[in-house]
Amino acid sequence: MLKVGLTGGIASGKSVVGDMFAGLGAHVVQADRIAHSLMQPGEAVYNEVVRHFGGEILNPDGSINRSKLAEAAFGLSSSAEGQRASRIEELNRIVHPAVLRSQEEWMCAIGAQDPKGVAILEAALILEAGAGKRFDRLIVVTCNPEQRAARFAARQKIDLESARKEVARRMAAQLSDEEKIKSADYVIDNSGPLEKTREQARHVWEKLRAEAEQS
Repeated sequence: MLKVGLTGGIASGKSVVGDMFAGLGAHVVQADRIAHSLMQPGEAVYNEVVRHFGGEILNPDGSINRSKLAEAAFGLSSSAEGQRASRIEELNRIVHPAVLRSQEEWMCAIGAQDPKGVAILEAALILEAGAGKRFDRLIVVTCNPEQRAARFAARQKIDLESARKEVARRMAAQLSDEEKIKSADYVIDNSGPLEKTREQARHVWEKLRAEAEQS
């Protein structure tokens, strides 16, 4: 089985590309969905996140409000840069090890089910977490800054200027596209029409599938 990491900056279109690969026959899982399941009430990760970030990140039903958690981790002003970095690292230390364990379990299950398959993990922070070497191949999805902001604005239902600021703030905690590309086996530029992105995904898929068959 071929293990593939799919990554890219915020609002680059990773999930769209992941869906394209799934449609072509890949086994795809999102790290964000794994993290979401681990942060449900009663889970060890949930308890640690609440202990470190406080009850103000909770919804009335006790579930974690993802927007409030993001604000607690990313939301400090630039004048408090060191403190903000510390809070982001704190969140990553709690969540990443558990997510990585779940990812490995998922990969093992897929390998047993489909030994010649392609298993793709979609995650924003593969390289930042030092997890790049866990994969046989790495795909980086990119897009231009203005499209990134526009997509984020549409997703969060906020104005474009607010989106630009929020994207810049979150991107500051991630490697730049240029840095991610240095580690990539394949790069998919999601700046153009979806059909162009789909064409690139098909091209990459052919290579991944051929490699998996030979493994």
